[in-house]
Amino acid sequence: MERIWFFSYLAILFLLVASTASLSTSISDGVLPSLGSTSRNLLQMKKACPINFEFQNYTIITSQCKGPQYPADCCCAAFKKFACPFAKQINDLTTDCASTMFSYINLYGKYPPGLFANECREGKGGLKCPASPPVVSATANTNAN
Repeated sequence: MERIWFFSYLAILFLLVASTASLSTSISDGVLPSLGSTSRNLLQMKKACPINFEFQNYTIITSQCKGPQYPADCCCAAFKKFACPFAKQINDLTTDCASTMFSYINLYGKYPPGLFANECREGKGGLKCPASPPVVSATANTNAN
């Protein structure tokens, strides 16, 4: 009987030591100073897009990219004509430009989800856009007047 108590005592002691050891090796993220992490956080707030995609002309896409087949050559060419002038803003992952633009494209064109992402690929770097002059946002135009 004495042996059982001894092993029980050792097991409890081991569990206590193990639990306190594990507590001392973890440090809360909130305690550490921020070093400007380069990873993305799921809850990270994005800046508003400087381009007002609500009032852009989507006719270039909706007139050429038609279902039910949605031919890749026509759809991708039209998408590039529309999106390339905004490439810098769309590629800025700190803003909501890409998601806002695709929301309006899908709203006006009623395209299946992922149509352009799945069909329009030109390599690892994405779509190749010709060099173009910088785009001035609609809100910047309004503020300038």
